Amino acid sequence: MESLIKKLIFHAVQNDYIWALFNATILKTTRYAERVRRQGLYSNLYSKRYAEVADIMKDKFSDFTVKSGVFSGMKYPELKSSSGALSPKLFGLYEKEIQPVIEKICRDNYTEIVNIGCAEGYYAVGLAMRISTAKVFAYDINKEAIRLCEKMAKLNNVDKRIITGSFCDVETLKSIPFTKKGLIICDCEGYEKELFVEELIPFLTGHDLLIEIHDFIDINISSLICQRFEKTHEIETIQSVDDIKKAQTCFCEELDDYDLETRKTLLAEHRPAIMEWFYMQPRKQ
Repeated sequence: MESLIKKLIFHAVQNDYIWALFNATILKTTRYAERVRRQGLYSNLYSKRYAEVADIMKDKFSDFTVKSGVFSGMKYPELKSSSGALSPKLFGLYEKEIQPVIEKICRDNYTEIVNIGCAEGYYAVGLAMRISTAKVFAYDINKEAIRLCEKMAKLNNVDKRIITGSFCDVETLKSIPFTKKGLIICDCEGYEKELFVEELIPFLTGHDLLIEIHDFIDINISSLICQRFEKTHEIETIQSVDDIKKAQTCFCEELDDYDLETRKTLLAEHRPAIMEWFYMQPRKQ
């Protein structure tokens, strides 16, 4: 039976019309299911880790406010993160590797920002607070993430400039009403390979992008993204740092009382592998 099914699939996908239908329905649904499952597994992991530092979190962050870093002063509505460890975000040391790029981004007058995989709104709300000229489009397939993002936007008085949505695909990005210079910031667990396809590149030639690259999911992603954008954008690569190095090199006043082992627990982002971000800016004509 399995052999017969494989033969039928083999012959069916050679037909352009059948392949287009298959790719737009069954494959698209399958990829969506994979991302939902992956996000769920990560969320469960972060929930377990949060239990380890719950007492410290309640003590240090009774006001639910980010203590330092690029989004210092941003308030959380709840001690909850829908994706990514919460404690590094509240200490202001989350993804410290890209904070110089985020600081640079915050000095630019973007008119539109698209945040794909916005989670509870760490970047969507943070960037809306720092860049008053920007309208932010925040997307996440997790309904709880969108609920938290909208709640955080309202708490930080930027809800009138944040538009939320669920699934962001090629057509969604094409429909964004860019007026001048835009920014796309993306963390979508490997979907960047399917999202940033050749047909989309002409729509992004005048805009900046910051994409988290998930080669541990598919080793071809980084090379494909580079190939697709090489003619239109300069690409700066930023490599992530493991949790041990974070504990040894990341500092803020709120961490002064803790030993290295505790700092490692508080700052851990639990990445499954060393990863990269691509910061891409349009090539000068």
